[in-house]
Amino acid sequence: MKNKVVIITGGSSGIGKALAEKFCAEGSKVMITGRNSVDLQNAVNELKNKGYAIHGCQADVSTELDNKAMADEAVRVFGSIDILINNAGISMRALFTEVNMDVVRKVMDTNFFGVLYATRYCLPEIIKNKGSVVGISSVAGFRGLPGRTGYSASKFALNGFLEVLRNELLKTGVHVLTACPGFTTSNIRKRALTKDGVMQGESPRNEEKMMSADECAHHIYNSIVKRKRILILTTQGKIAVWLNKWWPSMADRLVYFIMSKEENAPH
Repeated sequence: MKNKVVIITGGSSGIGKALAEKFCAEGSKVMITGRNSVDLQNAVNELKNKGYAIHGCQADVSTELDNKAMADEAVRVFGSIDILINNAGISMRALFTEVNMDVVRKVMDTNFFGVLYATRYCLPEIIKNKGSVVGISSVAGFRGLPGRTGYSASKFALNGFLEVLRNELLKTGVHVLTACPGFTTSNIRKRALTKDGVMQGESPRNEEKMMSADECAHHIYNSIVKRKRILILTTQGKIAVWLNKWWPSMADRLVYFIMSKEENAPH
């Protein structure tokens, strides 16, 4: 990965920031994006102080023109694009019967259409360099989770898009990775939208028992180096995907039971 140009959307915190530090440490030239200019600049300054080649670009992935500007700026600053990691994402937590449809639409705009926009504008450079397109998906993209209508739908759609892309680019030398971290320590649950679109503020799960963002980034980095197709992390995540494929009725009951242990579980 030395001297490879890597774009990471949503790189101000969590898995995105951990990935930025990992790639920087391996000699890559990294550009991270984020909607919040203060958080973005703080992340850039922290990595620059460690001597890394890092650049920040304020952008909202749900806005198509921001993605074009992001790709243009990466080429302007670093001269090329080798790897795009579609990491930016938001979650939600509410029953389908109660959630405002605007909340679902907002999640889809970021988690699905944001990936389409970013990939579309970065792809010409990636094809030229036989690089990688990475989607940070979720076990929720293989197994629907109660109370996560918009999130699960967006990740199912993302998985389908990445599969299509992998097939369409089969003869180009471009690598496509679908990475599913499982429950990982990050801000995504604190910033998850409630039925009315307000951030819930506190995580309903015990974050201390989850895989760390750094460990998750390590696994994703290795999967990109090895050009893997699919990465499913955590034992719980692997069991959920396996059960959903071979024993779906049991998966229904088990997922319902596990998710009902969350504080104030919607279902």
